Amino acid sequence: MKINKIHETKHNYNELLKDIELISVDNDLTDAAIILEGGAFRAFYQEGVLDCLLKNGLSFKCVIGVSAGALNGINYYSGQAGRSAHINLRYRHDKRYIGINAFLKSKRKSIINLGFIFSNLPFIPPLNLYKLLNAKGELYAVATKMEDGKAVYFKNEELSFINAVKASATLPYISKPIVINGEHYMDGGCADRIPYKFAESLGYKKIIVVRTRDRGFRCKPNFEKRYRYTKRIYSKYPKFAYNLSKTDEDYNVLCDELDRLEKEGKIFVIAPSRELDVKMLEGDLDKLKEIYVLGYVNCLENLDKLKDFLNK
Repeated sequence: MKINKIHETKHNYNELLKDIELISVDNDLTDAAIILEGGAFRAFYQEGVLDCLLKNGLSFKCVIGVSAGALNGINYYSGQAGRSAHINLRYRHDKRYIGINAFLKSKRKSIINLGFIFSNLPFIPPLNLYKLLNAKGELYAVATKMEDGKAVYFKNEELSFINAVKASATLPYISKPIVINGEHYMDGGCADRIPYKFAESLGYKKIIVVRTRDRGFRCKPNFEKRYRYTKRIYSKYPKFAYNLSKTDEDYNVLCDELDRLEKEGKIFVIAPSRELDVKMLEGDLDKLKEIYVLGYVNCLENLDKLKDFLNK
């Protein structure tokens, strides 16, 4: 508790979190799939969107999360509004969660200790594991299998699901992979950043995508340069290194596809209405709160259109 007391004096968490309500909801499930893009701490935007959906009675039969989206997905699926935001705002500067101390104490030697946020945390209601594992819908965490560089879609009925969520959010270059059933896994975004095609393969006709990049964003790819150092870092996993190196090119193609599908009314997209000026591991809590609010507001602005999309 000593560390928590130190951080309580540095940041007025009660003021920061006072308008982010912690509630549990039990909405009826709408027959649709929602896809949650990753993006490290840009996913604060997504947390605002998801809390808005929960509080307005919108829970979906299928939730598919990638990377930080998988972490957000478990709280959304379990109906625990505000939980993601409270964890990440209150504990962002806890040395056990992020930083050199987390690296030294983490079994996986990562500067982000995902095990910490799955522990019992003061001020945070426990994750509703019963609902997470037994609800009538389906929840997926997307991870990348390093042996072949392909995406694997872990379902919440599997015993290894929590480890799969951690694997999905395990960032390349700065973290060690997670081993599940003898295979090595890492960030799902290394293979499938926005898996709308997987949702289609499950038979869903209504697909909602929650972005963490504005619609106009495109990567500046440089495959040759990236592949030179990536193949050295992951020399044991050549297929993974190759796929990881070309993710920027693949992402730009994917963004173009999403724009087309959205215009044709085949998917519904909620995306930031402006560029999110936050770093991958942003430490400015005011900035993070600001993009949470932006997500909530953008979702409110789109609620009527979303309901029309679901009902048409």
